[in-house]
Amino acid sequence: MPYATTNPYTGELLKTFPDATDAEVDRALSDAHAAFLAWRETPFAHRAGVMQKAADILRAEADAYARLLTLEMGKLFTEAKAEVDLSARIFEYYAEKAEALLAPEKLPVADPAEGEAVLVCEPLGVLLAIEPWNFPYYQIARIIAPQLSAGNTMLLKHASNVPQCAAAFEGLMRQAGLLDGAFRNLYATRQQIERILNDPRVHGVALTGSEAAGAVIAAQAGKALKKSTMELGGADAFVVLADADMDKTVKWAVFGRHWNGGQVCVSSKRMIIVDEVYDQFLDRYINGVAGLKAGDPFDAATTLAPLSSQGAADEVKQKIREAVAHGAKAIEVGPKVPNQGAFVQPTILTEVGEDNPARYWEFFGPVSMLFRAKDEDDAVRIANDSPFGLGGSVFTRDTHRGAAVAARISTGMVFVNHPTMVKADLPFGGIRRSGYGRELLGLGIKEFVNHKLIDVVDIDAPF
Repeated sequence: MPYATTNPYTGELLKTFPDATDAEVDRALSDAHAAFLAWRETPFAHRAGVMQKAADILRAEADAYARLLTLEMGKLFTEAKAEVDLSARIFEYYAEKAEALLAPEKLPVADPAEGEAVLVCEPLGVLLAIEPWNFPYYQIARIIAPQLSAGNTMLLKHASNVPQCAAAFEGLMRQAGLLDGAFRNLYATRQQIERILNDPRVHGVALTGSEAAGAVIAAQAGKALKKSTMELGGADAFVVLADADMDKTVKWAVFGRHWNGGQVCVSSKRMIIVDEVYDQFLDRYINGVAGLKAGDPFDAATTLAPLSSQGAADEVKQKIREAVAHGAKAIEVGPKVPNQGAFVQPTILTEVGEDNPARYWEFFGPVSMLFRAKDEDDAVRIANDSPFGLGGSVFTRDTHRGAAVAARISTGMVFVNHPTMVKADLPFGGIRRSGYGRELLGLGIKEFVNHKLIDVVDIDAPF
């Protein structure tokens, strides 16, 4: 797809951008490698200053950065400002923590003859980040903040529908004082991505996106013997036990499924409710979803955003039709969404049988699948009956019981009494078709470093 800004609410094509030339790609690779040779020697204090400056700029210019998010991918302006703040928090986290997270670790050796063994973390070099459109800033921040803090340098291939957001972040890092060439945005083609991965100066790739894209990039990286991390799709379970606080649980369910227009890999896509309270939950959930207001994402009264593009909306609608064709029941909820804009009518799917392929899909929009579970054990079974394994949540008044149920759910993240949460100081990642590797926290900053052993041994020690 061409790199272009198309307003999802108006459908207006605002600006197009040419693909990167091969010469531009070569220059970016050379600049990134040259920057790495200097940046890896830069003291942590200086790197931290750059990260803190980026956070300060985001906060000072939050409205301007947020408007670009709303313009390019239709995010509610209030949610866009929250994303800007989250990105600032991530930069700030690594400004404060990076040096300690990467501090040399003295190993407890079993035999004094083994010497004094220390594990140190060294940057690898140039890395490639391939990022999606649903959180144009946060996705960038959560990879470049830790990796630049670790001493690596970065090339970015962002989604084709958020080219101005990508350029804005390159400008942000330049304004923050980052070494020239250490972070470069490229409007790269698929062929150029493979070219970048095969370059010996590039040492890894981090991708957030679809299963299909992840499979392609992981294969290319593997063939080139490059490290990769994959943050892919999700179909988070939202388990409701009989003793849940129903009013609060339903409010979280409505939010957990519909924030960012439902275009979140960790949104609550599968509501799994025990039989005893299923009907009560369904009635209240319908009422809650019906209260959402679709409209101009810049309008503070709007609570349901358009999807990122008309193509994305059409795909979700087609998936609903296919689910119904295979036996599901679709309930359209709330007032009709506007004809203008890439909107999808909020829809609840019930009676999605185990033989219905839609049961195992990810709906990237305001579509909820509701499942009636016989009991707690059945709820866990349904939660784990998914090719995905990203996040999930359990709602109950008994938090100890909730934690025990959470331990039985096979995902990378489970929350009790809250939809899957995204914060600067919590790790993010999944298992199975949701990918591998972790971002954020110490786990994220250590994904692309050389865990190097330095062992000082007595020359007379036995072999």
